[in-house]
Amino acid sequence: MTYTFYPGCALEASAIPYDQATRAVSNALGIELVELDDWNCCGATCYTSMAEITSFAVSARNLALAEPAGHDVVTCCNGCYMTLSKTNTYMQEDERIRERVNAGLAAAGLNYEGTIKVRHFLDVILNDVPEGAIASKVKADLSGLHVASYHGCQLVRPYATFLEAEFPKALDGLIEMCGAVPVDYPLTAKCCGGMLMQTSKAVSVDLCASLAKLAMDRGADCILTACPLCHMNLEGYQDAIGERMGREIQLPIVYFPQLVGLAMGLPAESLGLEASLIPLDDMLAKIQPLSETTEPVAAG
Repeated sequence: MTYTFYPGCALEASAIPYDQATRAVSNALGIELVELDDWNCCGATCYTSMAEITSFAVSARNLALAEPAGHDVVTCCNGCYMTLSKTNTYMQEDERIRERVNAGLAAAGLNYEGTIKVRHFLDVILNDVPEGAIASKVKADLSGLHVASYHGCQLVRPYATFLEAEFPKALDGLIEMCGAVPVDYPLTAKCCGGMLMQTSKAVSVDLCASLAKLAMDRGADCILTACPLCHMNLEGYQDAIGERMGREIQLPIVYFPQLVGLAMGLPAESLGLEASLIPLDDMLAKIQPLSETTEPVAAG
């Protein structure tokens, strides 16, 4: 299981714990992530609508750099996944765009033939890791932990390549593999507002408040996410979200590799848990060792 790893900007800045947990879990499961040398920003958010060909060229540069190795390109960021997937689709299916983009790439001595796949790390965990591998490595009892699975919108739309577009269940399955309990969470693919938090904060806060309220109403101890932007909105703006809800909240937001790592008994420091903005004590107190020889999991 060798892949070309595209971390993207978030995993080197606002979502460093996501990067740490992804690498720790990959090492434990025998997944080799070879970071793409000299990668650049995927050009996410509104860039495509402003300068389509330039945006595709910026994104396709990463694909052109990755193509010679012949491995699938894997990313953890939903925005990067959507942007790279869109570029890959257009480069494979639209000859006009492919020619124009490659003309630009030629200035840097690059060319992209469209021969590789773009995948999300969740896809790799669910579909490439041998069946039972995660369960066989579980060392902690998570049966007391109730988790709301939040896939976010860009993971499933417009490219629902490995899960359902409207009501995906992939994270629920992963939660069960880890021994935790998925709560009924029908808002799993609802938008958090994304970058609207910077331009129309009230709109994004309203969206995040609906996500947090449902999770709490369903008895979730945390929200599990696959997207660094969703994570940042739900975690970093809880004061505003709580004000919108009319109550103080402290709802842990956890990246899915962090949950897998907790289940596997990996050291908390290797999963970036100490960087959480929300206290994790109550959540972690519900995680117990499976045997007397297994050390309890603790934050920081």
